Amino acid sequence: MDLREERLFGGTAVAPGDLAGNPFRVDRDRIVASPFFARLGGVTQVISPGGSGLLVHNRLTHSLKVASVARGIVERLSGDRDLLDKLGGCDPDVVEAAALAHDLGHPPFGHLGERVLDRVARERLGLPDGFEGNAQSYRIVTGTRMDGKTIGLDLTAAVRAALLKYPWTRRTYPDPHPRHLTPTPRGAGGDPMDGSAKFGAYVTELADLRQARAPFAGRLADWQQTAEASVMDTADDITYAIHDLEDFHRVGVLQQGPVSTELKAWRRDAATLRGMSVEALRATSRRPGHSVELLRRDLRRKDDWICGDDAFEAAVEHVRQELVDGLLAVPFDGSIDAEETIAGFSARWTRHLIDAIHVRPDPPVRSGHVLLGAAQWHEVQVLKFIHHRFVLERPDLALHQRGQARLLVALVDALHAWLVDPDEEARLPRRLHDLVELAQSEVAELTGEDYGLAPGTRLDTAALARGRAIVDFVAALTDGQAVGLLEALSGRSRQLWTDAFVL
Repeated sequence: MDLREERLFGGTAVAPGDLAGNPFRVDRDRIVASPFFARLGGVTQVISPGGSGLLVHNRLTHSLKVASVARGIVERLSGDRDLLDKLGGCDPDVVEAAALAHDLGHPPFGHLGERVLDRVARERLGLPDGFEGNAQSYRIVTGTRMDGKTIGLDLTAAVRAALLKYPWTRRTYPDPHPRHLTPTPRGAGGDPMDGSAKFGAYVTELADLRQARAPFAGRLADWQQTAEASVMDTADDITYAIHDLEDFHRVGVLQQGPVSTELKAWRRDAATLRGMSVEALRATSRRPGHSVELLRRDLRRKDDWICGDDAFEAAVEHVRQELVDGLLAVPFDGSIDAEETIAGFSARWTRHLIDAIHVRPDPPVRSGHVLLGAAQWHEVQVLKFIHHRFVLERPDLALHQRGQARLLVALVDALHAWLVDPDEEARLPRRLHDLVELAQSEVAELTGEDYGLAPGTRLDTAALARGRAIVDFVAALTDGQAVGLLEALSGRSRQLWTDAFVL
């Protein structure tokens, strides 16, 4: 097979010898037409629409924007075609399909749901792999067969490879595992004994990962993203940094005064702050400017390959001018002028960042082959800092998220109790029953060593199958379905037949 054929033949989406048409566009259409994609309209991006009173981004609108930005990046890189071909290719339809599919596995309630499911999967359900949103997305699109039926979207190898932001498992693949590299690739860090913080596939999908990545052998290191995955990852970063600021400005959460005070205080007190210890800065992190200094030091520690003091200071000033003195200068009032201001800010920054994208043939370990220029990389870090400092750290958001976390834990516990009840086996939700059967077929031949456990560790495959099925079931719910299902399981719902929509 030539490279193009290798990039195609991963699932059964393309029959051998059939190179007519555009199979990558078929992949894209399959993703958009799937119920997995439609579900994202009911999944939180950062804040739940019901709590905002206004229209905010959800996982579906986020994915659509990532796809748009990703395609713009490919167009920007048209002059680097020879280099991209040497890296394995950069097809716009592959990139767009991967961008549309990259969040399919994210559970209810945004990143909070991901953290909670990972904890309960490992601590309560005994899953060594736990839960990871990217790995769950990859699990959804793979073409696992059970009883002659294909579960998944059966995508080409190229699109599946482009989905792999983190082309490794939690502990075991590749060898040596990227968490042992110095420095570690972005996302591969974490507890060396416990595995990577981020990873792209569970052990059950490892063979599929290997097959999807096979065309890139000799072109990329085992832990490196493909060029197409690098484009998708960069587009995700750009989109996340910009549109969340739009949402929080609209709902009145992001205020000009506090953001301005934070950034100006850091510039005014920079010399003093640089003389403080990290411990002292953390103890006083709520004081204006101190968190910015902690950010600067954290970036220097993790990403000294690109982070520089002059570029960081310039980024703080540019963001202050554009965001504080620009977008936030006039409170959002729902007027046409206010909407045009937001649209102008978003379009201007998106173009500004896309225009700074370039390809490197020999990127550092902490970066993909496709990356932002140094100045714009710093600006994205400052924008994301503002999102974290002035939104994610708010007590009122924590209030809602703690409730959502408790809901997910209770839901997992209730489903587990139902699943192990011998008197209820015949009345289990059919999808949950099917998911258990699928998981049983997947783990039957696995050993403890496959999961990175000590040699000779015995696996309780029945418990593993139940745990994975429960996680698959919960991760496939919308926010509203998760709430409704727990209401029914807790005996608080009186709507007997309408509760069946989540089963």
